[in-house]
Amino acid sequence: MPTDSAFVKRPVTFLLVALCAVGLWMPTAHATVDDALTFALEAMDKYIKQGYNLREDTWGGDLPEKEAKAITHQLFKGNDYWFCMGTSTKGAKISIHVYDSDGNLVEEAGSWQREKGDAAFAGSQVVCKKTGTYFLIVKVEKSPEDRTDWGLVYSYK
Repeated sequence: MPTDSAFVKRPVTFLLVALCAVGLWMPTAHATVDDALTFALEAMDKYIKQGYNLREDTWGGDLPEKEAKAITHQLFKGNDYWFCMGTSTKGAKISIHVYDSDGNLVEEAGSWQREKGDAAFAGSQVVCKKTGTYFLIVKVEKSPEDRTDWGLVYSYK
């Protein structure tokens, strides 16, 4: 390549052209954990209006269909908790369940799942009878994608 080439004189131009070419070649991501967390917060809005305090802790990731992930978390006696999960993967079904350290399901009010537009949601309520470590089990029940994004938030009162 001649030394008077625009690419030699302007390496930034060459870099930008190369990045644009790579950007056009790479597939576009359809969903992100940030989108999933946004939907989880949307599901939590109902409980915030009922006086629940939203916590700053959030969890997220992506899972293949039928796979679950366990999250350990400290809960405190006397608190009423809502855990809400969301995904931006259209056609997915997700779930959240809470177990104590002995492996017992502790959802007194149960849990729920629903779809709305391009999103899916799940929720679970726990009225904590003893302070301890609990296991939040998040699962992608079904999905049209190989991996499904998810986000989880919680509140208490």
